[in-house]
This record gives sequence, structure tokens and C-alpha cells, in this order.
Amino acid sequence: MTRLTDRQLHHLASAAWWFFAVAIAGRGLLLLTDPPGADLASMAEGGVFLVVLLAFPLAGMLILRRQPRNAVGWLLAGIGVVWGIGAVGDTYAAYGLDTSRPSPLRGAEIGALVANGIWAPALGLTGTFLFLLFPDGHLPSRRWRPVAILSGVVVATLTLALYLTPGELVEGPGKGRRNPLGVQAWSPALEVVLEALILAFALCIASSATGLVVRFRRARGIERQQLKWLATAAAFVGAAFVFGISASYAVPDDRPQPAALEVFDQLSFLLFALIPLAIVVAVLRYRLYDIDVVINRALVYGSLTATLVAAYLGSVLLLQLALRPLTERSDLAVAASTLAVAALFGPARRRIQVAVDRRFYRHRYDAARTVAGFTARLRQQIDLDAIGADLVRTAGDTVQPTGASLWLLPVTVPGRTAPRKDSP
Repeated sequence: MTRLTDRQLHHLASAAWWFFAVAIAGRGLLLLTDPPGADLASMAEGGVFLVVLLAFPLAGMLILRRQPRNAVGWLLAGIGVVWGIGAVGDTYAAYGLDTSRPSPLRGAEIGALVANGIWAPALGLTGTFLFLLFPDGHLPSRRWRPVAILSGVVVATLTLALYLTPGELVEGPGKGRRNPLGVQAWSPALEVVLEALILAFALCIASSATGLVVRFRRARGIERQQLKWLATAAAFVGAAFVFGISASYAVPDDRPQPAALEVFDQLSFLLFALIPLAIVVAVLRYRLYDIDVVINRALVYGSLTATLVAAYLGSVLLLQLALRPLTERSDLAVAASTLAVAALFGPARRRIQVAVDRRFYRHRYDAARTVAGFTARLRQQIDLDAIGADLVRTAGDTVQPTGASLWLLPVTVPGRTAPRKDSP
């Protein structure tokens, strides 16, 4: 079998990208020429979904331009192709099932069916193989080969089961129509198989994420930094979704969802774009070691935000209870709580920063303590030789160089006397 050259791979990657771009553009043009009367909220939801979809094939294109044989880049491009196929089916169904037409186009319901079930291969590639092969395009070890094979079989079987299970389509222009490929005679068996496959699908994703954790524990150096990028992006996405789900359960079923919570849901989904962005940074190694700063700031300011919000709500509640005999309005309690939280910001940030450094960045914490100790001793030391030796020793403990020396020039006769060298 002839091996493709880098130039041919570049052309193939460009073809995959343009297929996705044209498919999405076609769907957008159809919506513009014949708008379905959607409100602003649904249009914003569609825009967020489009941004997330664009992020994956665009990330794959950026990787393949520099590394045309990178398996992770091809996976991202493949995810874009799969979503592009769904967009083509959705566009054809929207045009063919238009009620203003005298009769629907042939195969329009098939297009709607393709768009309804395309989530299985798209999420399957993202949640299994992308995690298993990141960042070098290889499995963590040979022991993970059965997981990869099982994931591929489950994704393919689940996709087939979705297209053969009878019933009504639930999304898109074909919503409410019967599945044109559904086999009514197999309906009871297919429903049981579908439930089992969805459970197996979730287990495959969990196993793939476990493989990423195992790889991270064994990784060192550059690979560990690459895995940190993906883990940080996934942590942001997971935290946002957990918070959104918890907040939605706090809203009673008989009340409409607050507008702020709907906006937060859209922002949570938009965070999915962080995953391909983190993969691009990790694979191309652009500012790779900045991830430690990102993690540090996220831990500090995330904890600080939670602390200040809890302090604000608690102080408002307590002050309202305390001031209720004096005033019926809560403006005084809100104002006092705001001032208290503003005054608490600086001290809380410093304490949280120290706690984060002590727990997660022990070397930085020990270095800061060493420098602080040297500064305290410097106020009481007057012997220049002792100060020089202490300075060299402090630099060795904090920066840990291979060697350290201190050169001093006499102040009395500068430029005429040979410098004096103090070594550790």
C-alpha cells in the first residue's frame, strides 16, 4: 500500500475542513433565506452550538498544517466531518420537508434521521478515542487496546441501533415524523439493546477518561504539561456543568427557569470549545508551561470567588436579622455586606494564595519562605562576608542552580582593584 506524502495529507486535511465549512455554511444560508421565526434565545443557542462545532475541525486543521501525520489532529478533523454530515442531512431535510412545497423531496426524512443520530459517532470519537490517543497518538499501553476496540464496536453499534429503532424523530426539521428506517418487528429487542448500548457507551467514555488519568500519573516533562492542558479544560467544563445541573434542581418544576440560569447554560456549553483549544496548545507546544500559571490562578480566584460569595450572602442574612428591629429595609445590610466583602478581598486572596502554594506548589512556597527568612536576617546582619554567604546559600535553595558565586567590587576604589569572589 502506497504511503501518502505530507503534501497529499495536507490536501486531504484541507478537503475535510472545507467539507465541514461548506456544510455549515449551507445550513446557515438556508436559515437566512427562509427563517423559521426563531426568537433571539434560540438564535443565540444555535450560534453557541456553531462556535463549539467549528472549534474541533479548526483545531485539527491547525495541528495538521504543522504535523500532517498526527493522529490527534486527524481525530479532530474526523469529528468535524461527522458533524458536517449531520449538517448536510439537516439542511436537506429542512429544504425537502418544507411545508410550502407541494410534496417533500425523496430522502428528506432520511436526512432528518441522519441529523438526529449523528451525535453518537461525534461524541464517541470525542469521548473515547480522543482521550485514549492524546497527546502522542498512541494508546497508553497495549493493555488499553481492548478498550479501544470495544469503544469502536459500541459506537458503531449504537449508531446503527439509533437508525433502526422505530419511533418519532425528536429534533430538527423532521421532529415528530416516523423513523423511515425503523424496523417495527424488532422494536422490543431494539429498545432493550439501545438502553444497554447507551450504558456501555457511558462506560467506554469513563474508561477512556481513566486511561487519561493513568497516562498523567506516569507522564513526566513535556507530556505531563500537555496532559495538564487537557485536564484543566475538562475540569472547567465539568465544573460548569455540575454547577448548572445543581442550580437547575434548585428551581421548582412549576416555575420557569430563570434567564440568568439559561445564559449560564449557554456559557457552559460554550466552554466545550476550551477542549480543542487546549489540545492545540498542548500538541503544538505553544507557551506550554504557562499552564501552571493558569491552574494556580484558577484555584486561587475560584476559591476566592466562592469564599466572597458565601461571606456576602451570610453577612446579608445575619445583618438583616440583626437590623430587622431597627429598620424594615435591607439596604443597610446590603451596603454593610458589600463594604465587608470589599475589605475582605485583599487578605482573603493572600491567604488563599498561600494555602494553594503550600498544597499544590510546595517548591514555590518553600522558596518564598526561604526568601522571607533571608530578608529578616538581613535586617540584623552587618558582616558583609556573612551576608554574601547567606545570599549565595539562599539563591541555591530557591533557584537550585548547578553553581552559584558572588562577585563584589570595593566601593572605595571602583575599577582599580580586582573583584573579590565569594563562593558557597
